[in-house]
Amino acid sequence: MIQLEHIHRYFQVGEHSVHALNDINLNINKGEYVSVMGPSGSGKSTLLNIIALLDRPSSGRYVLNGLDVIERSDDELARIRRENIGFVFQFFHVIPRLTAAENVEMPMILAGINSKERKRRVESALIAVNLGDRMHHKPNQLSGGQLQRVAIARAMIMRPEVVLADEPTGNLDSKSGLEIMELLENLNRHGVTLVMITHDQVLGQRAAKRIRIVDGRMT
Repeated sequence: MIQLEHIHRYFQVGEHSVHALNDINLNINKGEYVSVMGPSGSGKSTLLNIIALLDRPSSGRYVLNGLDVIERSDDELARIRRENIGFVFQFFHVIPRLTAAENVEMPMILAGINSKERKRRVESALIAVNLGDRMHHKPNQLSGGQLQRVAIARAMIMRPEVVLADEPTGNLDSKSGLEIMELLENLNRHGVTLVMITHDQVLGQRAAKRIRIVDGRMT
């Protein structure tokens, strides 16, 4: 499903070139649960951004669901990303002026899905994350755990095959964090490929497949 071959990523910082990813080779099969661990600055987020089609490697090959995506246009990448990948971030990235339901609905509006179908899917998604009674609340009326549930509902609303989670419990207390992990892992049990970036060894050990990155290299 996800094939990375000899991926390198360089960044220019002043007069210096930083080798953020150094010859990454990685295969992730459909339905796998993968954690990517490593210290700050190791290249974890750079790798996630490349898998997410938010950044392009300096060299190498990336095949997603049989498509070589490296040379695709920005518009094509946006469509592939929308149809294949859901995102859950540490800082939620909800829109403050929109309700929970409106935040979850947004990807479907961008995809041109009709309003009746959008309403049906939003209601179902928020009920699935135990927020059926919070649909019309705005972010400032929700706890951190509830905001992350909104983010998970939004990530799944386009029915992606892959969910990428970047430190999904980093801003939560331990109880809320455990609830969020159980929601994400339940998606994986239902066939969604789950890739989680974390610096937390305990969380990382929950994944069936564990990858460690140090100084841009897989170890």
